[in-house]
Amino acid sequence: MPLWLASHPLVLASKSAARRALLENAGVPIEIDAASIDERGIEASAGLRDPGAVAALLAREKAKAVAAKHPGRIVLGADQTLALGEQRFSKARDRTAARQQIAALRGRTHSLHSAVAVVSDGTVAFEHVDAAHLTMREFSEGYLDSYLDAVGDKAMASVGGYQLEGAGVQLFERVEGDHFTVLGLPLLPLLDWLRRAGLSAA
Repeated sequence: MPLWLASHPLVLASKSAARRALLENAGVPIEIDAASIDERGIEASAGLRDPGAVAALLAREKAKAVAAKHPGRIVLGADQTLALGEQRFSKARDRTAARQQIAALRGRTHSLHSAVAVVSDGTVAFEHVDAAHLTMREFSEGYLDSYLDAVGDKAMASVGGYQLEGAGVQLFERVEGDHFTVLGLPLLPLLDWLRRAGLSAA
């Protein structure tokens, strides 16, 4: 019996290479149709302050936007927020902004909230939010510049300016929480739901 039981692949409303790899490595076939929504506008209109609630809202909106183009299909949206106390971070627009973000996180503990939502024909069938807590080590200004030189444009590809699955792991002294949550997708709860929904072999 195959692992994937649905007649069509899952539609992933994200262009994240990490999320794509997590799903494909888990045996979930996917098609990519990245959502194009005004994330900051949606966030401002909702007036939410809790980073987990913001991640959940954006995951739902991404999934809904893409599901509207794929009647009858199962669409997965995901989002991740980074919070340092009351301060929220978004992806850096350039190297200077990435450097400022990493410098602000250095020597401190921040939270990553990762959310997933599954939508079909406008109905939210499943959603889940999980959090992880990461502590950056202290490092020199010279090391920070060397890190940015090494990772290049990848510093702008994810919130916080790092990818834990790559050279970004060298910035940290402690990670508390699920590895998949850190990478941007609460994978185990999602796989459990897929099995319970009869979409994946149990």
